[in-house]
This record gives sequence, structure tokens and C-alpha cells, in this order.
Amino acid sequence: QVQLMESGGGLVQPGGSLRLSCAASESIFSVNVMGWYRQAPGKQRELVAGFTSGPNINYADSVKGRFTISRDNAKNTVYLQMNSLKPEETAVYYCYAHIVLKTYWGQGTQVTVSS
Repeated sequence: QVQLMESGGGLVQPGGSLRLSCAASESIFSVNVMGWYRQAPGKQRELVAGFTSGPNINYADSVKGRFTISRDNAKNTVYLQMNSLKPEETAVYYCYAHIVLKTYWGQGTQVTVSS
């Protein structure tokens, strides 16, 4: 059972930056499909950025040019660098990993963008 632990959320002013981390309990070296979703209050969960088979990277149109996903396989960690944050991006950010026909989720980390 893979466990994913997010960190790095918090309160940031509009235009500010945060870096989220997702640490996995097992090696992610062979995990192709992994990334970040977010869920704002009253809204559906949406993909923010993710590695896919290929290997490719998908970004939501709304974050292209501002967010960057990266990974460090030696540390079993995936990162999400978020720049120029907007108030409407306030949400709980979840890490996910698709491993052997099953999708694992972290518990989420709150990101609040407010002045």
C-alpha cells in the first residue's frame, strides 16, 4: 500500500509562490502517472499538472507558464512549483499516483491565496 504525503501548503499573497512536495513511501522510479489535482470549495477536483505515460507532462490551461511539476526519483518525491498565484487558486491540493491499475491519493494540503 503506497502512501503519499503532501507538504508545503499555506497562506500566500496574490502573486506569491509556493512549492508543494509529495513524498511517497515507496520508490516512484517506475511510476509514470503521477501528479497533482486540486479541489476548491464547492467545485469538482481538477487536474493541475501530471506526468503521463510517454513520458509527457500535462498542465491545466489555467496554470501553464506559472506552475512547474518536477520529480526526484532518488527522494521518491514529486514537486509542484507554483508562481504568480491567484486568489481563485485557493484549494486543497492532492498528490496522486497510478500504480498497477490503482490510483493512490495523499491527504491533501491547503493552499490559501489571500491578501
